Amino acid sequence: MTTTKKNKQVNLSDSQNYFNRELSWLEFNRRVLQEAIDGRTPLLERLKFLSIFDSNLDEFFMVRVAGLKQQVDAGVSKLSLDGSTPAEQLQAISDRLHPMVSEQHQHFAKVINKELIKNGIHLLNYVELNQEQRNFLNNFFEEHIFPVLTPLAVDPSHPFPYISNLSLNLAVVVKEPKTNEELFARIKIPKLLPRFIPFPSELSQRHKGKTSVWTGVPIEQVITHNLDYLFPGMNTQECYIFRVTRNADLTLEEDEADDLLLAIEKELHKRRMGGSAVRLEIQADVPPNIRATIMGELGLEENDVYDSEHLLGLRDLISFLSLPLPELKDKPWVPTIPPRLQRLAEDGDDFFRIIRHGDLLVHHPYHSFSGTVLRFITEAASDPSVLAIKMTLYRTSGDSPIIKALIAAAQNDIQVVVLVELKARFDEENNINWAKKLEKSGVHVVYGLFGLKTHTKVTLVVRQEKERIRRYVHIGTGNYNPKTANFYTDLGLLSCKDDLGADLTDLFNFLTGYSRQKSYRQLLVAPVNLRDRLLEMIQREIDHVQNGKQGRIVAKMNSLVDGKMIEALYKASAAGVSIDLIIRGTCCLRPGIPGVSDNIKVISVIGRFLEHSRIFYFQNDNSEELYLGSADWMTRNLSRRVEAVTPIRDENLVKDLQEVLGIMLADNRQAWDLNSDGIYVQRKTDQKNESKGTHQTLMDLSKNHHSLDLD
Repeated sequence: MTTTKKNKQVNLSDSQNYFNRELSWLEFNRRVLQEAIDGRTPLLERLKFLSIFDSNLDEFFMVRVAGLKQQVDAGVSKLSLDGSTPAEQLQAISDRLHPMVSEQHQHFAKVINKELIKNGIHLLNYVELNQEQRNFLNNFFEEHIFPVLTPLAVDPSHPFPYISNLSLNLAVVVKEPKTNEELFARIKIPKLLPRFIPFPSELSQRHKGKTSVWTGVPIEQVITHNLDYLFPGMNTQECYIFRVTRNADLTLEEDEADDLLLAIEKELHKRRMGGSAVRLEIQADVPPNIRATIMGELGLEENDVYDSEHLLGLRDLISFLSLPLPELKDKPWVPTIPPRLQRLAEDGDDFFRIIRHGDLLVHHPYHSFSGTVLRFITEAASDPSVLAIKMTLYRTSGDSPIIKALIAAAQNDIQVVVLVELKARFDEENNINWAKKLEKSGVHVVYGLFGLKTHTKVTLVVRQEKERIRRYVHIGTGNYNPKTANFYTDLGLLSCKDDLGADLTDLFNFLTGYSRQKSYRQLLVAPVNLRDRLLEMIQREIDHVQNGKQGRIVAKMNSLVDGKMIEALYKASAAGVSIDLIIRGTCCLRPGIPGVSDNIKVISVIGRFLEHSRIFYFQNDNSEELYLGSADWMTRNLSRRVEAVTPIRDENLVKDLQEVLGIMLADNRQAWDLNSDGIYVQRKTDQKNESKGTHQTLMDLSKNHHSLDLD
């Protein structure tokens, strides 16, 4: 309960004050879909967003829907923040998502496909092909596809085959000519084959007198029209495409695992085999008997089935982004080098001297990851003055130059300690491989703490300098992944401040040894003190307002789910604190409730880059405090993960972060306002006002800073 300024008692824990987490995430994915629908988005980028929408849903079903189904099966009746049971949430997801998926498919078939044709990209149906094109595909099938396929019969001696996760399949009905008996078979389309088969240029379509850039057909249609190769002597009656999604979340009992690496390897094997089915995507005109057979064998109900009259598996459309059509894509972006770093580098200074000149803030992808963070690590790996490198790795790229640098450092007799998070979802196998490779190279590899994921993004470099040892740190919001750094927006602080170096030393001792560190000089660390300090700073803003001063909070994050944090923000709003929240994805806080959250505004920014950075601003009666770090305000981040959030003390860097927040809050191109009814409304400009998108504005600023006369 809390008392508003009108002395009215309000129950802040009332379920009506909260949005459902799963439905809020679906609304985030709707905003992703809107980028595909928005005609202002370049055409091939629209295909990219269709693909992202589809792949997002795959993970949502594999993890979130699968978890809800497990709760229903176990008889769990626990209510979510909005008061829904697991069964009610599953029904609400189905009701919300079926029209959304239909809109996705309809828009691709009726709008985007026509635009593709106008621009020389012809994704054809087999029935549209001329005889020459059909002959080419028949030969292609015989030489490249047929040898790979394995039709599986379904009859009393052949049980219904296992349908692997996210696989495209054909349900085929054939008839025995002698007995007229109808038989059922399944064909899996191997993932190693290309989804779309292109024609050579001489067989390409022409549009308005011009030869197309790309002409081809989906592979499933090539197979469908060559079934006689697979069922000789039989009469093919029908063929329908379908796709299955399965539970792919790991269920690891850490307290029963003597060897965490071995335990996760076993769980990964189970994932590859696949858990229970959670979704069926299927051709809309499939006959009821075939539909019922597949549903029954998979143990699915009607709400779990998503029909499509068009192409299934739209995530594969991402392949078209490789076409040489720059006019249909975003203009290329080349990340810049921060001016101070560029100037000192040109003078021949080493990276460490740059940091000694003052803290450095890097903002990816506007700033080059390879020219800043990667350079910091690679220079440390080859510096004879460096004694130790300690680092946390949550996710990294498949051919990571960071891994190579760490191995080189170990070979240079530098003590290298790497905490590899084996439980990073869907990167477990990749991380296991890196952990083994690092260990073989002499790197000390640890796997984190019992019961906690290590999600923090930190590096500590210990260096001998004349008569003293100095510690250099990188504390960031994003993964040490050079590839995703090109399209995830993330921030990082490079510093050699003594207190931050000492804090990271304590944090690594906490991660690798038996330290039970409970206090830190500057860092906010989850699950140790982060939640308590955030709540204290929110309460401090309340106290300022109640004492007649000003109070303001601006928080940027990926998700806001934790009930205690939301309740604290409600209390602050009721007290009169002005609150702006920039939340890319899930937001369970309901803004605009009179007396509860009418001082809270929520926006989401969706666009060219994936907003991933976390920034927390507290006005503190004009003694402003700004923080950045790895933690969202979710229960898992604050209570079940190791996270690190650092204060930003340098006045110039504080101004830089304030500018970033200001640009996002003023965005009228990529920003969406969240209403109290849960609907997001995209901001629009009229003819008098210029469109100002966050990502383009920050790219322009980065280029302008880069081109300044640095002398």
